[in-house]
Amino acid sequence: MGGRRRPADRPLRPRARRQGGGRQVSGRNGAGLRVVRLANFVAPASGGLRTALRELGTGYAEAGHEPVLVVPGESAGDVMTGQGRVITLPGRVLPGTGGYRVLTDRPRLTRLLAELAPDRLEVSDRTTLRWTGEWARRHRVPAVMVSHESVDGVLATWGLPESLCRRAADRLNLRTAHAYTRVICTTEWAEREFRRVGARNVVRAPLGVDLRRCRPGLRDRALRDELAGGAQVLLAMCSRLSPEKRPGLALDALAELRRGGTDAALVIAGEGPLGGRLRERARAERLPVAFAGHVGDPADVAVLQASADVVLAPGPAETFGLAAMEALACGTPVVASARSAVPALLGTAGTRADGTGRSFADGVRRLLARPEPDRRAAARARAEEFPWRAAVDAFLTALDAPRVRATAGGER
Repeated sequence: MGGRRRPADRPLRPRARRQGGGRQVSGRNGAGLRVVRLANFVAPASGGLRTALRELGTGYAEAGHEPVLVVPGESAGDVMTGQGRVITLPGRVLPGTGGYRVLTDRPRLTRLLAELAPDRLEVSDRTTLRWTGEWARRHRVPAVMVSHESVDGVLATWGLPESLCRRAADRLNLRTAHAYTRVICTTEWAEREFRRVGARNVVRAPLGVDLRRCRPGLRDRALRDELAGGAQVLLAMCSRLSPEKRPGLALDALAELRRGGTDAALVIAGEGPLGGRLRERARAERLPVAFAGHVGDPADVAVLQASADVVLAPGPAETFGLAAMEALACGTPVVASARSAVPALLGTAGTRADGTGRSFADGVRRLLARPEPDRRAAARARAEEFPWRAAVDAFLTALDAPRVRATAGGER
C-alpha cells in the first residue's frame, strides 16, 4: 500500500484552527467537530443510503458535533434539519437508474468544501467522488470513505466475468484505500475486498436499525389479509427495482412456491428502472403480486414488513442490508442472497439462498416450517443487537470524533 499509509489504529490528527490571538484549537470553539459528509447516488426514492445518512447525522448532532450533508438534487438548497445542515447542489441524473443523481460540478463542490472548512470529511461514493480524498489530504483534513456496496458484486450483476469483476474491483479499491485516511466497512464481508488488496486502513463500523419505529407490534392482520388477497403466505420485498438488487428473484421465488403447492402472494415496496418489466411479467404469468411503489413514510414501510410472513432480500452486493435488518426488528424473518453480507447478520433469524428462485423458495419453506412465535421472536432478538446508538459510536470512533455531549438513554 505504500510507505505513506496511516495504520488504522493510529489516531486521526485534526488540523489546527487559528482563532483570535493565534490560539490553536481543534473543532469549533474547542468543542464539537464539523463533519462534512458527501454522498452521491441519492434519489427521492432512495432507501438504505438515505436512512443511514439521516440516522448517522442525527447521532452526530446528538453527540455534540456539527454534521453537514452535501447531496445532489434537482436544484440548490440549504436547510437545517434534525440530522444537521443539509446542502443540495444541482446534480446530473444518471440515465437508466430511475432517478439517481451525482455531483458533477467539481469546481463548485471544491469551493463549497473550502467555505465549509471541515474538521472531518466523510464520503459515501468511492467512484465519482474519490478525488475528494486528495483534496482532504492537501488541506490536512482527516477523511474517511464509507463502503456501502461491494464493487465486484455490483459489476457481477451486470453480467461481467468474475475474473474481470475482481480485477476491476481490486484496482478501484486499492485507489480508494490510498486516497482516504480510513475506509469504513459495515461488515466483515465488506472488508474482504479491501483486505484482498492489502489495505491496512480499514475499520469496521456496523450500521443500525430503529428499534422504536420498527417493532413486531405493528403487525396488521387486516392489511396482511388485504395484501395477500386470500393467499395463506404473504411475502414482501422492500428494494429499489434496479439490476444490482436482482428484484426478479422475488418473482422467481413466488412462481416456484406456487408450483410446489405453497399458496403465496408477494408485495413489493420500491421503484426503479425495472418496475415496468416486473409488472408486465407478473401480469403475463398471473402471479399474485401487489406493487406498492415507493413508500415514502418509513412508518408505513415498517407496518408492511411487520405484516408479512417472510421478507426477501435478493440483492447480491449488499454490504449490510438495512431493509433486511428493519424486517427483523419488525419480527419478520428474512431469506437473503448468499452472495451478500446479509446472511451473516441474520444469525438464526433467517436463512440464505443462492441466485435462483428455487433456492429462495426453499428458504421460505424452511422459515415457515418453524412455529410463527419462535421465528418472529428470533427475528426481533437479533435486530436488538444493532441499535443506532452503537452504530453512531462506531462511526464516531472511526472518525476519531468522541462524543462531547451526553445523550439520553434508550435504544434508537
